[in-house]
Amino acid sequence: MRIATTTASENIVRQIQQINTQQTRLQSQVASGLRLTQLEDDPAAAGRVLTLNTERRAIDQFGNNANRALEITQATFSSLMQIKKISDRATELGTLGAGTQSSDQTNAYASELDQLIEQSVQQANSRLRNDYTFAGTAVNTAPYTVTRDVNNKITAVNYVGNTNQIQIPLSDTASVSSGADSATTQGIENFLNGLVAMRDALAAGNNTAVTAAQTGLIATEDVFVASLAQQGAIEMRIEINQAQQKDRLQNLQQLISTEVDADMPTTIVRLNQAQLAYQASLQSSASIMRISLLDYIK
Repeated sequence: MRIATTTASENIVRQIQQINTQQTRLQSQVASGLRLTQLEDDPAAAGRVLTLNTERRAIDQFGNNANRALEITQATFSSLMQIKKISDRATELGTLGAGTQSSDQTNAYASELDQLIEQSVQQANSRLRNDYTFAGTAVNTAPYTVTRDVNNKITAVNYVGNTNQIQIPLSDTASVSSGADSATTQGIENFLNGLVAMRDALAAGNNTAVTAAQTGLIATEDVFVASLAQQGAIEMRIEINQAQQKDRLQNLQQLISTEVDADMPTTIVRLNQAQLAYQASLQSSASIMRISLLDYIK
């Protein structure tokens, strides 16, 4: 079979180009340390990497969600702890006030309680990144409103938030309820009005009313203790989830690295082979291209 000279030349050039392309790709892999830089390098591996990267981005988002949930939980816990400390002191003042007959002392206790009421309302309307902590999902409005008398003293407190909790997804199948539940927000309202009742009872020197108010404060303190335990449990759950997600991210990174990173010793050997093949092809093609019909005639 006769092969035209132009066809032979084209075949030689094409083979040299293929070897050069392989050599260039291997040089790039050695320089970058990456086996996979384009989809055509390994379509099957590229597909697996895309799937792994999709999962990694999802886990990153869940990680951000977990951080937000943890912030809310810690802020709720911190504010509740401050309110409980106020409750402890108010209960102590109730005990002191019920056991004294001096109007100066009871008035002093009432004045202190007036400051505790203001401090408690401030804690109840605490904010995290401009969101009200105890407002449920109505985070743009202060959850506790107050009524004041002509002397600017608080006489009543009302809760105007909602009873919903913010649902934050931690994974494809699990979410966490962040913030205080309805029992806690109602307990804070009862506590604040209980402080008002105790202050007024002390100012009036009514020991019976002081004792009744103290009993109410003790009941709301039980609510705070239960809520603090709940927030602690939620925080632990979030932290466990974060640790699991961190492990999964590390695993994903290893899987992606296996698909993408080049095996440097093997790649270098293949590069050397490609370079030798390229040089040999150039030399052999030069010899072949010099041969003509006259060489056969001779």
